[in-house]
Amino acid sequence: MSTVLSVKKREAGHRSTLTQLRKGGAIPAVIYGYNLDSTPISISANEFRKSVQKNGQNGVFLMELDGKKVNVVVSEIQQCSMKDEVNHIDFLAINMSEAIESEVPIKLVGESVGISLGGILMQPNLDVKIKVKPANIPEAIEVDITELKIGETITVADIRDTIDFEIISEDDHTLVTIMAPVAAVEETADIAQEQE
Repeated sequence: MSTVLSVKKREAGHRSTLTQLRKGGAIPAVIYGYNLDSTPISISANEFRKSVQKNGQNGVFLMELDGKKVNVVVSEIQQCSMKDEVNHIDFLAINMSEAIESEVPIKLVGESVGISLGGILMQPNLDVKIKVKPANIPEAIEVDITELKIGETITVADIRDTIDFEIISEDDHTLVTIMAPVAAVEETADIAQEQE
């Protein structure tokens, strides 16, 4: 968290102004939250990218706004689906001594027994919501799938007691399932039919 993101206040804006900002290498953003009114800002796209590479997207960023340093987390990122570009960022100013809710990605580790026997891995939910002090937000939560057999599932209930954080997601929030090859093909066909 040693890097300080410098940002500039901007006029809440017209589409043409936002387009100009993006062409100039900046990202329109807004900051709100702890001890702050909602304030439109802009941030260097390059600087933000470097900070995310260093801190991770779930990390706490130190931001300088009007000469005042503020701890923030990324609340939401809007990306262009056509290009790999960030269109807008919502930053949430936080109190470092208070726990906050944060969505953290699930990282699967190990080689599943079920997959080695031809099972197909399904991961319906890629993250879980936890409540934790900002300095302790993990980059990811590891879930070991080594013992997972065909037809078995890991839900939040299965990992709740193994994690050092309060998990807010419901117990039945499914993280990973190993499906039998035929069942997986049928489910994919059912989904395709529903979408027609």
